[in-house]
Amino acid sequence: MVSLSYWLSEHPSVVGFQWSLALWGSTWSFLITSISFYILTAVALHLLLLLFSGRRPVPIGRLPALHSLALSLVSFGIFLGILSSAAAEIRETRWIWRRSKTPFQWLLCFPIGTRPSGRVFFWSYAFYLSRFLHVLRTYLAVLRRRRLSFFHLFNHSILICMSFLWLEFSQSFQVLAILFTTLGFAVVNAYRVCTELGLRPARFPFVMNCHLVFLLCNSACHVGVLLLHFWKGGCNGFGAWVFNSALNTFALILFLRSYVKARVIRRKAMASMAAREEDERESMASQTKNKPLTSKEL
Repeated sequence: MVSLSYWLSEHPSVVGFQWSLALWGSTWSFLITSISFYILTAVALHLLLLLFSGRRPVPIGRLPALHSLALSLVSFGIFLGILSSAAAEIRETRWIWRRSKTPFQWLLCFPIGTRPSGRVFFWSYAFYLSRFLHVLRTYLAVLRRRRLSFFHLFNHSILICMSFLWLEFSQSFQVLAILFTTLGFAVVNAYRVCTELGLRPARFPFVMNCHLVFLLCNSACHVGVLLLHFWKGGCNGFGAWVFNSALNTFALILFLRSYVKARVIRRKAMASMAAREEDERESMASQTKNKPLTSKEL
């Protein structure tokens, strides 16, 4: 445990981290270019496959399972790192703000003047980089299912954008957001690995329910940031938080729309299946009733 704690929160690369233009992916031009490239290539791949191979899926073997396994391990590693680093930061710097804030309030609201350096921002940068691994799922979905939804593209794009803003403006609330997101991704992708390898899926929409819980917790914490900003003297990166909240609200509306639609489709499918089973039972009963008796039965 001591060795693990050292690598997660006490290593010089973690403690001495500083967000700067020298880091990969740290410029606005890179952010805009990467998101544009992602959207254009995903749409182009979708159109090309529809043009040349119709709606037949492309056999990609175990690639989705391997991708989900990688995402689950990376997300869990970042979760442990941000948790250990946040605990270390609270332990070392609490004496500065203990009279005005509790540790939970610090997690929601960084003091004004916080710079993007140190342990927490190292793992925030790792989370930002992991978003580029996450977007590969879009290409796998296009190859496998021939589906490309606006919500899918928008959700991945805003995650890249928001994680960049967290670093650029030392935005408050990012520690809890990363904890919620990485824990959710670790669980969801572990579930996907199991189903890809043949485990029977859950009877309820497990992935969508996990996303719903995450979005609701995220929304509740956004309200907490708003209250602390006006009652406790301000939170760092509040302008970026406003933009972040607008994107989250739009994503929540889109998700709830797709969630309700999926529930309606699922209920209709279950009702249709129940009706077919009832018809089959009635047909078997009528056949048994009309069947002539054998000599043995007589």
